[in-house]
Amino acid sequence: MSGLDARDIGHRVVVRHRIPGGLTDVIGVLQSWTPDGLTVRHADSSVHEIRSDDVTAAKTIPAMPLRPVDVEQLFLTTALGRPAVETSYVGHWLLRASSGWTGRGNSLLPAGSPGMPVAEALKHAEAFYDERGLPPQALVRLGSAEADELRACGWVDARPEQSDVLVMHTTLDHVNAVPPVDVQIDEHPTDAWYAAAFDGPVPEPAPAVLEGAPKVVFASITLDGQVVAVGRGSMTGHWLGIDAIRVNPSYRRRGPARWRRRGPDRDWPRRPCWCREAERDGAAAYGCRSWS
Repeated sequence: MSGLDARDIGHRVVVRHRIPGGLTDVIGVLQSWTPDGLTVRHADSSVHEIRSDDVTAAKTIPAMPLRPVDVEQLFLTTALGRPAVETSYVGHWLLRASSGWTGRGNSLLPAGSPGMPVAEALKHAEAFYDERGLPPQALVRLGSAEADELRACGWVDARPEQSDVLVMHTTLDHVNAVPPVDVQIDEHPTDAWYAAAFDGPVPEPAPAVLEGAPKVVFASITLDGQVVAVGRGSMTGHWLGIDAIRVNPSYRRRGPARWRRRGPDRDWPRRPCWCREAERDGAAAYGCRSWS
């Protein structure tokens, strides 16, 4: 078998092989290899089993490069993929409130034009949050024009003691593999999912926020009779968002987070992906902060 062996499992490959009537190429991740044949998993999640005798050429190829993205659109996508309980607009600016649960769900997203001077738009935002007993906050991208405009209007870093939030994006080709354990995918979270996702009682706004996206699924991994890892996948346009990632401390560093990330994408192939965590290999990241 030209060019490949067991050491290439997990790498992106192209395999030319015989089919009735001629030759064809398949590109994907090498899932298995033996002297008798190989298996390639395509980006659309289809699996191609190819006999060794049918292979005419095969080689590893570079991972699919990340495409440039509209960062402002990516931030709007994350907002739609995990909607707040209550929303309002000042021009294009999105005001969000969720009874104080999570900074993102209770902050202004200043994307696009507010349709009025920034200082006036911020007064509308302050009134919106004052009416709900919430501190006025805005989620802004580090180094952006919006951050400079808010700073010029007297807004400051709301949480200087906390680290930046990273919104990362990649292509599912970079995480296209079959997990070694079963990943359960449900359209609605179970009580066991919520128990694994939170240390204590589920915050009252959480179900409305987590279940509020138009197309959402909930992933879980059960080991030793208990749910040990959970995650959430939401489709917004052509983006798949992955968040709400939680692993039982006793099972960390053993792979559940990586296995769970490979679960929600199985039914939504060939999608770019965003993720709100700091452990994604092969992803571009954009930092953001809360301002008040």
